[in-house]
Amino acid sequence: MRRRSAVVAALLLLAATASVPLDRYVPARIVRASYEIQRLGVAYSWGGGHAADPGPSLGTCVGYRGKIRPCPAAVTRGLDCSGLARWVYALAHGSDVLGPGNTDDQVRELRRVAMGRPGDLVFFGHVTDKSIKTHHVGVYLGGGKMMDAPYTGAVVRIDHVGGRKDFAGFYRY
Repeated sequence: MRRRSAVVAALLLLAATASVPLDRYVPARIVRASYEIQRLGVAYSWGGGHAADPGPSLGTCVGYRGKIRPCPAAVTRGLDCSGLARWVYALAHGSDVLGPGNTDDQVRELRRVAMGRPGDLVFFGHVTDKSIKTHHVGVYLGGGKMMDAPYTGAVVRIDHVGGRKDFAGFYRY
């Protein structure tokens, strides 16, 4: 019940700025939604966040390569990294702008920017004009930090962007 109340509070907070131009306030909404999700203590779940609607869902063990055995994803309600990005952007934009795909699908919906600003997505992997092979995404908070759904056994948390290898860039919707 506490989590539901917190989600309702987050949605009300996001709706409070709905009458102002979207382009000016969406980055702030993205950051606020990220912090609210972190405050809820949402668990990481491989494949979580990819149900019909954005938000925590049961994960899947298909493709799971985590260290915890047996795979806990099918019985863990939560988010993986792209599920986190999807839910945050849906809350901020008012619709599911990123869709249920993985990090490769998400990066295709965005444009790369040279300098990140709070609310951008930060991807890890390899992105060129000819190929996209990403494996992780976080929500950039500024100051070199991102909201992160890092791995099985963790909860959504704040991490340093530089704490991961193979930075692929900042991307904006």
